[in-house]
Amino acid sequence: MLPIDPNELANQFNRRTFLKSGGIGFGATAMGTLLGQWNQANGVSGKENNTLSMPHHSPKIKRVIFLCMAGGPSHLETFDYKPELERLDGKPMPESFTKGQPIAQLRGQSLKCLRPLTKFTPHGKSGLEFSDFLPYQSQLADDICIVKSMVTEQINHDPAHTFMNTGTAISGRPSMGSWINYGLGNESENLPGFVVMSSVGGRNPQPIASRQWSAGFLPSRHQGVEFNSAGNPVHYVQNPPGISSLQQSDLVRSISELDSIRNQKIRNPEIDTRIAAYELAFRMQTSVPELTDVSDEPQHVLDMYGATPGDGSFGSNCLLARRLAERGVRFIQLYHRGWDHHGGLEKYMKVCCDHTDRATWALMADLKQRGMLEDTLVVWGGEFGRTPMFQGKGGAGRDHHIKGFSMWLAGGGVKKGCSYGETDALGYHAVKDIVHVRDLHATILHLFGINHAKFTVPFQGLDMKLTGVKPARVAQGILS
Repeated sequence: MLPIDPNELANQFNRRTFLKSGGIGFGATAMGTLLGQWNQANGVSGKENNTLSMPHHSPKIKRVIFLCMAGGPSHLETFDYKPELERLDGKPMPESFTKGQPIAQLRGQSLKCLRPLTKFTPHGKSGLEFSDFLPYQSQLADDICIVKSMVTEQINHDPAHTFMNTGTAISGRPSMGSWINYGLGNESENLPGFVVMSSVGGRNPQPIASRQWSAGFLPSRHQGVEFNSAGNPVHYVQNPPGISSLQQSDLVRSISELDSIRNQKIRNPEIDTRIAAYELAFRMQTSVPELTDVSDEPQHVLDMYGATPGDGSFGSNCLLARRLAERGVRFIQLYHRGWDHHGGLEKYMKVCCDHTDRATWALMADLKQRGMLEDTLVVWGGEFGRTPMFQGKGGAGRDHHIKGFSMWLAGGGVKKGCSYGETDALGYHAVKDIVHVRDLHATILHLFGINHAKFTVPFQGLDMKLTGVKPARVAQGILS
């Protein structure tokens, strides 16, 4: 006879207790509280973080809004001014910088330096330098911390996005938003804890695969939910024509009953996930239309964002991000696709910045005036940077670059008016206070009150974590 696992025995008892006390018929009202009842029966008290003993320390933030400039914006035309590139413009790139280094499409070609294609000006009391492509973000000089020493490990778009989101280039691993919601639970009863939106505008917009917001080996209810920028925000969340809310609730109740009966025998956690997903979808039928109906927003707010409801723009997505944050969504990720500037860099930098610069400033200003920036972390950046070397596909451009690029962070727990880290004289290598993508992940978790080294989940015989097996550190120098 096999020994009895006391944890499994307790699990069976709790499930039977729940089914006995909750009954099989949920009804429309009971469905709204089923997940909370199930958690209470299983000793989770409404959030999974109790089972994981988190947070580990006092958190500084409640949520993240990650502004993903997909394609890799050039740090040399945004935040990292290099006067030496002006002097060497058109001259051969010194081999000492590039010998033995990973290069994407420029490998085997004659490498020539390319000057900054715009002017840089100091702004604010901090004197942080911004390019003239960013007239609105420059107004944030005293509110943000620019990290100029980012490094990553993947030089092509899709694996670089995967690395930025999951800490590994291996597809199918959990993303940041999934890890955070798994550890801390969902603050919103009527919306997902992790929402993704995208917009397009610029050169060569790369596709963004849904695996970038996958839950991987974590319970699938923690995966990101993609909201459409135009049309119905979520596919199939509205009732089909001729189906009333009462009929829909009967359907959800019947499916939940069948799933619960089945789960008494096989005790599959994914069935619990399925039940929770049905309930959340049912509640979203009311909450999502209310979320996306911005008729209650004053015209001056719409004008500030440059938002036209339903236009699918980055500005409209930023406004929805603020509304999602107000409603308790913990991780919000906005992609703007179009920053892959192998050529036409000056032209398409203007296009991309016209799409995103004002809305980024508006989101920060809106959060600040509502008192929400104090417990919100805003992150701006791409999956990598661009080379100091010239690439000529339709005018001057730059290739992919992973050895040094810029991102900025702002909000709860982050220093204001701060520049952290440095690249070398040509913007090629990060040389001071280097921040690896794993360090960025460790820092974000730290701001949520999570010790990245202790936040592990057993999978395939390993204690898996967002920051992986290589060393990662919290970037203490950017923290207030």
